[in-house]
Amino acid sequence: MTDLPPEHAARIRDSFARQTMMETLGAQMRDLGPGRAVITAPILPTSLQQHGAGHAGLAFAIGDSAAGYAALTVMDAASEVMTVEMKINLLSPALGDRLVAEGRVIRAGRRVVVVSADIWAETQGQRKHVAILQGTMIPVDAGS
Repeated sequence: MTDLPPEHAARIRDSFARQTMMETLGAQMRDLGPGRAVITAPILPTSLQQHGAGHAGLAFAIGDSAAGYAALTVMDAASEVMTVEMKINLLSPALGDRLVAEGRVIRAGRRVVVVSADIWAETQGQRKHVAILQGTMIPVDAGS
C-alpha cells in the first residue's frame, strides 16, 4: 500500500486520524505513497445538496485532505501540512455511493507544494469524474 518509510506513513495516517471532520464524513485513507494519497467517503443522506447529489463541500473536504496528505509525503518527516489556497472545478453532479479523492503532488518546491486532486463518484464499480481541485500547501511545525 505504500512506498514510504513505515514510520513516515504511520505519522501521516495518525495525522489523518486526528481530523474529526473526516471522521464525521465517514472518510477513510485508502492509499498512500510518495506524492499521492487516496481518500474515500460515502455519500450519506447527511451530505447531500438540495438536488440529491453529494454536496460540493464533501468533494472539497476530501479532495483538500487527499491533496494535503499527498504533499505531506514529500515534506520533511518533522512537518505537518496546511493549505494555503485551493480551487475547485465542479464537473458533474456527485451521484453515487461514495466519493474517491485522488490527491497528487504537481511540484514540490523549497517552501510550497503545488497539488491537485481528482474527485470521482462511484456506484457499483462505475466511476464518474465530478471535480478537480488545485492548490498550494506549506509545511508547518508539527507542534503548531
